[in-house]
Amino acid sequence: MPAGPAARAAAPPYTRQTHGNGIGRRRIGGTTLTSLHFTGRTLYLSVDPAAVDRQLAGSDLDERSAGPLRADISTDEITPIPVLVHYDDELGRHAHVGFETGGRRPIGRDTIRRGGFEVIVGGKRYGKGSSREHSPLAELRAGIRLVIAESFERIYRQNADNLGLFTSTDLGLLPRIRSGEPIPVDELLADRDPLTAGILRAGGLLRYGRSVAAGLRPVAACADRPRTLVEKIIARHAVSTVDDAWDPHPGSAGFVRPDWRYFHDIYTAMCAHMLHETLGRPLVLHDPASIVSFEDHYSYAHRPEVGAGAERLAGIRRMSEGHRAFVAEYGIRDHGYLVGEEGSEGISHAVMIEDYALPGQLLAGTDSHTPHNGALGCLAYGVGSTDMATALTTGLTRLVVPETLRIELTGRLAPGVMAKDIVLHLLAQPDLRAGLGVGKMFEFAGPAVAGLSTDERATLTNMTAELGGLSGIVAPDAETVRFLNERRGLDFVPEPWMRSDDDARYAGVVTVDCGTLAPMLARPGDPGNGVPVDGLEAPVRVDLAYGGSCTAGKRADFDAYFEVLDWAARRGLRVAAGVRFFLQYGTVAVRDYCRARGYTETFRRVGAEILQPACGACAGCGPGLSRRPDQVTISAINRNFPGRSGPGKVWLASPATVAASAIAGEIVGFDDLVRRHP
Repeated sequence: MPAGPAARAAAPPYTRQTHGNGIGRRRIGGTTLTSLHFTGRTLYLSVDPAAVDRQLAGSDLDERSAGPLRADISTDEITPIPVLVHYDDELGRHAHVGFETGGRRPIGRDTIRRGGFEVIVGGKRYGKGSSREHSPLAELRAGIRLVIAESFERIYRQNADNLGLFTSTDLGLLPRIRSGEPIPVDELLADRDPLTAGILRAGGLLRYGRSVAAGLRPVAACADRPRTLVEKIIARHAVSTVDDAWDPHPGSAGFVRPDWRYFHDIYTAMCAHMLHETLGRPLVLHDPASIVSFEDHYSYAHRPEVGAGAERLAGIRRMSEGHRAFVAEYGIRDHGYLVGEEGSEGISHAVMIEDYALPGQLLAGTDSHTPHNGALGCLAYGVGSTDMATALTTGLTRLVVPETLRIELTGRLAPGVMAKDIVLHLLAQPDLRAGLGVGKMFEFAGPAVAGLSTDERATLTNMTAELGGLSGIVAPDAETVRFLNERRGLDFVPEPWMRSDDDARYAGVVTVDCGTLAPMLARPGDPGNGVPVDGLEAPVRVDLAYGGSCTAGKRADFDAYFEVLDWAARRGLRVAAGVRFFLQYGTVAVRDYCRARGYTETFRRVGAEILQPACGACAGCGPGLSRRPDQVTISAINRNFPGRSGPGKVWLASPATVAASAIAGEIVGFDDLVRRHP
């Protein structure tokens, strides 16, 4: 295959008619594209850094010489947090700058674009992690036309579809591409559902969605068959075209009307750019009263320990200005920064469950941790910028009806074991690590779930993002009634339909005896690197401890932090010398709860640093980040992909374990800390 930019320049004419966001119908010689003919190069993302280096230096490899492909390439690596201030052509300069292999990051700025690459090849679970559409858009803007991987994460692939970037799991295409054979578009779309195929043929979701939105109607009554709770929710929100009735069932695809659409400041400028470039201005938004926006990521980015730098801070200011301008222009309800102090009103998911979401509803949000809200018995899932842009103007999002995995949690949790420990245990299971849950719905049930608070249930559903699922859900019950009454003053009574039918079909059942679980950790690099705290072979000292984020900034999490730190304070113990311990509230309501119960005074007495609500260190945007590769962090956040919270090594743990480790100066469980100080 010809190599390099010169070979591409000499190729037959190929143009892409773009519409601001790279969406458009592909054309060759003025006719609709029926095949892809690759004249650029193929980049194999190998586990061998030397193989990557050779390709970047100009050598073309094949499957054998490239060696094993790197699995679990996350969107944090494709477009690290600092890159997210870009949302236009500049993104193409930064594609895969965070890709890590062999302990190195071999791909620099402009490397892919300058190298003349048109195809990228990766291993299993490509694009896992954050729902950021910046990742496939960066690849597209860098000149990539096809991504081939052994398997893809749902959100990444859906975002690629929405942008018109082709993806495939057929590695058999590679010899054909290398020989110069055109690849028929029909072949690339053969295993995709009709809706996805239509979106890719139309050149992206924005144009496709506008073309069908006018002729939609609610679906007719579904076939009389046993259904899971999520299938029932989808059926109640599904719409069909006049010409095509949709009976939602697992594997089928169509459009749904969410009850709530919400987005945050990382996505606003990109959504606005897409919409105004494609549709002009002013826009007509669909049902603005059901749209909520949040400025929750960057309120601490100016702190020197974040190390954002002048260039990134300028980009952050530009994104904030774009966010505020957009919500002001269209009168969108906004939860923004606190007045006169650092922090924001709260993290989007945490505010949504406190103030907006209700059982049986459907929510779409621009973040992979939107499933947080499933703790209330609603279907909540993450979408990218194009999905949200379409949803803002049409009221629709597209959805493939997922199969459901039932997670049966039996037994009774031992004291000190939290929902985070359950999730880290699930993430470490070989079948789930291998992708059993990718694209599926996780339905949490069983006696152990019944005993969990809604806050703890939210940890389970939140981290279905790490499990690769579409979302997680817990059927509403007496605990749901208590939560809605106590937190929101609502007299809610679950309706009879708000449960899975007894004979509903599941893709599988995973049973966990929670009585056997102990406090868990995830070793640095991936949330699936699970190990019990008492399974560490040697002591692991810590430099930083962080408790916060949507996953671990709730009331129940702060109850756990307080239990450990109050025990320590009463014994005269403080945060260990050389350790910085940050506690960051998830919402203003959580902050006020802690102040009212006297928690804050205890936190300060032991030496914890208190931060106002924001996404903070979890998103690389606040205090709690490591500054050097040799630093070790124990963190209650949800993911620890390379570079996620600084260049150091991040261990994941429950709030109780994080607090105990901050006091001990090394990773320990609360029980171990108690034994050390009888």
